[in-house]
Amino acid sequence: MTHAMQKGSNIPVTTVAVRAVLRWTGGPDVPDVDASALLVGPDGRVRSDEDFVFYNQPRHPSGSVWRLGKKQVGDSVTDAVQADLRTVPPVVDRILVVASAEDVPFERVHDLRILLYDATATGGAEPLAYFDVRPETGAETALICGELYRRGDAWKFRALGEGYSDGLVGLATDHGISVDENAAEGAEGASAGAGAAGPTSEQTAAMQPPTPPGHQPTPQTQAPPAAQPAYGYPQPVSPAPVPAPGGDPSFRLPVQGPQFVRR
Repeated sequence: MTHAMQKGSNIPVTTVAVRAVLRWTGGPDVPDVDASALLVGPDGRVRSDEDFVFYNQPRHPSGSVWRLGKKQVGDSVTDAVQADLRTVPPVVDRILVVASAEDVPFERVHDLRILLYDATATGGAEPLAYFDVRPETGAETALICGELYRRGDAWKFRALGEGYSDGLVGLATDHGISVDENAAEGAEGASAGAGAAGPTSEQTAAMQPPTPPGHQPTPQTQAPPAAQPAYGYPQPVSPAPVPAPGGDPSFRLPVQGPQFVRR
């Protein structure tokens, strides 16, 4: 049975893995919405910047939480994050599921809804729950749509809808993320100046982390294709192994705090 949730309500989560899908109605004047997740401790703060899963850091080092990317479903657009609750580090008390719109107010985002699915189910499984996220003022540019949280040895999901008018930067800073705003502004300017021609080879090289002395990069491996459940998100539940630091040059952790600029 699918639970229609109200703000502040919660439900038990009995499955070992879940997929949180953000869905909204697209259109020419609708901003691009991104899903992200913060893994926080009992104090509501992250241990380090690695506990922030977003478009420039799409997988947590533990492999327990990762982004799935956007899908077009009819007139709607979805973005999603998935969590294997069995492998979430014990020090993590909550996983916040966040929607952000890159400095565009959420009053321009229509029919925003978060749906929670059993990630172990296949085919057209019904959601476990859904919550229609309605901004309180409409000026919010980032929203905590819901949270997965521990209760003893079990997990629950709570509908939230808490907004931030200072966007993903303000939300991240409030939860202990170290943000280098000057670097982010500089990257935005460089991106705008590049225009349709795209980044130069020098800019592309600058975005890559330095290679440690004596290190030989290893080829990136990809998980084999699998069945496509609801909304086309891939199975199985378990993600591909996360490479050790320095192992995969395509996996970039933030330097001097997360950079909220698309790469």
